[in-house]
Amino acid sequence: MNAFIGLGANLGDARAALQGALRALAALPRTRLAGVSSLYASAPVDADGPDYLNAVACLDTALAPIDLLHALQGVENAAGRQRPYRHAPRTLDLDLLLHGDTSCHGDELTLPHPRMHERAFVLLPLAELAPQRVSAAQLAGVAGQRITRIALPAEWAGSFHQKDSCQRLTGGR
Repeated sequence: MNAFIGLGANLGDARAALQGALRALAALPRTRLAGVSSLYASAPVDADGPDYLNAVACLDTALAPIDLLHALQGVENAAGRQRPYRHAPRTLDLDLLLHGDTSCHGDELTLPHPRMHERAFVLLPLAELAPQRVSAAQLAGVAGQRITRIALPAEWAGSFHQKDSCQRLTGGR
């Protein structure tokens, strides 16, 4: 099953935090890191603080959505993530955006991610990995948000940037 994970950080060495997150994602059980987008810098949305670094990762995983969510929270906690208040600056933020075609709405998990279509820092990198998942209208809807590509996948993610393998996994979805 393919899953797409939004990665973000704006505290400390954000680039190193995202690189560490990629290593942790690649080490998850029954999961393979299949692709990584470019790295972007973006202004915080509905929050204060320094700019974020953002990317999206594509996973091939046999983990159920809730199990993957818990694994992502474990990676965040290991990276020192704290939640002092809503939209607080973050050492690491991992959002489960999509898990195949799963659609669910629960107290702990909603899929697709309920705000992903409102955020350029999700849609632009997601469009690199799975262009069929992002419409031109969605991209137009976030065109006013400040976001800049700062590094191509090979420049920041090293061996984790196998975009072709992610596109094969998504197979038009």
